[in-house]
Amino acid sequence: MSTSRLFSPLVVGNITLKQRIALAPLTRFRSSDDHVPSDLNLEYYTQRACEPGTLLVTEATFMSAAAGGYRNVPGIYTAAQAAAWRTITDAVHARGSFIFCQLWALGRAANPAVAAQEGISIKSASAVPIGDKYPVPEALTTEEIAQTVRDFTAAARLAVEVAGFDGVEVHAANGYLIDQFLQDTCNKRDDGYGGSVANRSRFAVEVVNAVAAAVGPARTAIRISPHSTYQAMGMADPVPQFSDLVARIAPLGLAYLHVVQPFSSDDDDDDNAAAAAADAPETPQGTVDFVARLWAGTGSTLLVAGDLKSAADARALVDERFPNQNVLGGKGIRPGSGLIPASLATHPLRPESSK
Repeated sequence: MSTSRLFSPLVVGNITLKQRIALAPLTRFRSSDDHVPSDLNLEYYTQRACEPGTLLVTEATFMSAAAGGYRNVPGIYTAAQAAAWRTITDAVHARGSFIFCQLWALGRAANPAVAAQEGISIKSASAVPIGDKYPVPEALTTEEIAQTVRDFTAAARLAVEVAGFDGVEVHAANGYLIDQFLQDTCNKRDDGYGGSVANRSRFAVEVVNAVAAAVGPARTAIRISPHSTYQAMGMADPVPQFSDLVARIAPLGLAYLHVVQPFSSDDDDDDNAAAAAADAPETPQGTVDFVARLWAGTGSTLLVAGDLKSAADARALVDERFPNQNVLGGKGIRPGSGLIPASLATHPLRPESSK
């Protein structure tokens, strides 16, 4: 294991990691009713920062009140939320590690009961519900799209400039709002944000460009899941769509591109703990190799998550599958995973829970 690149340093944006195992986003539902991170959130991230030089990516975090629709998920759009996050980022930095905030908008995936309670209108790319049991969302207007881009930008500034994050990751995966624009299973628009591959990429590209302009490309990342079928996603052929998106953001000099591999039936690394209740499970299909090829010439890091179940999987990822690229393996950091140094494996962690 000592000769594997898995435990070699890696420059990611403005930071230098001591090894190539990252904490992937894992929704915990441990924040207050006002979406303020709690002491449990502080404990969770402090524990996982105990191996110096590690990158942590937070659980998905609402970037505006309108982006929500789940209970007890953290936000990053108020002063109170930013102050609570600052205690967490300070604790992570005190342990010599780094932390990015994942910026999230639910779109049509919002829980209708929670949305009604919090005064949220459920919006999406088009008036297409997830399924028969779900409400029909309203299609965002072009002005609402522009406002959403501004909301992502404001949240990114708050995260970096006030809350002390090392960067932000734009959540464009797993059937949430940006993914709803990317995929033709949901996006039925006939304006400049739909109807073609380039138009479906437009919203994601605008968000990433705006965030990178606000906080710097070296502090900006994006997560995608080309093969995910979660929440009624799953294009017949996702390669042209996601190739277009990757090609458009490749010149920006981002900190990293985070891509989710197809999940096996027993994979437990999805970023949303509610995935188990989805109507349709993840279906393994295809690979993310086409993404890696497109990203290879950027000089930016590729973070690969999903379907990493053993040390052998992680070593194969960085040493064999993508040996000529800067690669991080995203994995839930916990004892017994076989992926982390003994000093981390022996550190006491709170048992895994979605609550």
